[in-house]
Amino acid sequence: MPTDMSADLSVYTRRESEARSYCRSFPVSFVKAQGSQLFDADGNSYIDFLAGCSTLNYGHNDPDMKKALIEHITEDGIAHGLDMHTGAKAAFLRAFEDIILSPRNMDYKVMMTGPTGTNAVEAAMKLARKVTGRKNIVAFTNGFHGMTMGALSCTGNAGKRKGAGSGPLCGTTHMPYEHAFGSDMDSLRVIREMLGNSSSGMDAPAAFIIEPVQGEGGLNAASTEFLQGVAKLAKEYGALLIVDDIQSGCGRTGTFFSFEEMGIEPDLIPMAKSFSGMGLPFAALLVKREHDIWKPAEHNGTFRGNTHAFVTARVALEKFWKDDTFQKSIFAKSEVLETALKRIVEIVPGARLKGRGMMRGVDVGSGDLAEKICARAFEKGLVIETSGADDEVVKVLAPLTTPDKMFQKGLDILVDAVKEVTDKTKVAAE
Repeated sequence: MPTDMSADLSVYTRRESEARSYCRSFPVSFVKAQGSQLFDADGNSYIDFLAGCSTLNYGHNDPDMKKALIEHITEDGIAHGLDMHTGAKAAFLRAFEDIILSPRNMDYKVMMTGPTGTNAVEAAMKLARKVTGRKNIVAFTNGFHGMTMGALSCTGNAGKRKGAGSGPLCGTTHMPYEHAFGSDMDSLRVIREMLGNSSSGMDAPAAFIIEPVQGEGGLNAASTEFLQGVAKLAKEYGALLIVDDIQSGCGRTGTFFSFEEMGIEPDLIPMAKSFSGMGLPFAALLVKREHDIWKPAEHNGTFRGNTHAFVTARVALEKFWKDDTFQKSIFAKSEVLETALKRIVEIVPGARLKGRGMMRGVDVGSGDLAEKICARAFEKGLVIETSGADDEVVKVLAPLTTPDKMFQKGLDILVDAVKEVTDKTKVAAE
């Protein structure tokens, strides 16, 4: 259990931008990580239920990925190659084709973008507008797609949008996500009415962009019916369907793609976060073959395609996705997670279970309460964060490879933190 947080952190406050965020919740200096654990400069260990915000689905420093990367570097393998042909890229593409795309009958081209999720989203928006000749992108309430100007225009959170200053966030129309305004509102009907009304002020869309599970938006999970409805509307109105699987993909909800059992065929799929397998920067846009109308260098970037990430991403695919063993383990863990979160729902009045698979959490009704729960959990040795419009959701994003005993220990810490914080809140109220 952590006892000493005395490591000198002054250089961060002295030199690092005020834009820093996660470190404010975890005021220690982390120096080592292995599997599902983090270690700080004072030797304290923490169970990691944040996992780089779903960037480390396979845990920290997977030994097989690490070995392959070290061998690549030691043998003077290509470190940076723009978009030139390299052995590492070819090996990754073949593995992705053989292990992921072909078994799922998915015929997509892989477009290497800049190294972050927002780059993949920007490319998707740009391509959708190029394919359709239209400008408007339909996004959804509580959606989060990145912090660059185009992606931010599709992001709903007011606080994040304020980061644009006076810059224009335009070219998008925000529609209600499923149950965004209560279960009585039929969001699909609202969208259809807006599209069909020539006086609604809503331009014909180039694309719909949607997250099957809204990560930063509070773990709102779309039903199969809703996603199929959005897909149908996109097709009916000549728009492309962009399914943002950046945080919900790579096994986070149980299957490699979060939508693959929902009967939809996205036109464009932005991927990032755990796509590299090991936490290295790597993003790509999966493009249906018929939409790949780019001219050479019409969309590029100095760091499109991280060669080191090709190495680790290939190993991740070969190690975890060649059969259904790993997928079955995710489903088993998700049941354990749901059981623990239901205990929290019973403790906190009015709390609600959110999310799907291993992308789950509890809406405790208050950002202040959620913050206190996460802070107390950290004091007890658990790294966990919040999400939602007002940070009201305590969100569990544990590595999918977390050993069962460690996973249960982390969940017990979380439940205990909830009990302690709620007990103190009750005492203070009395």
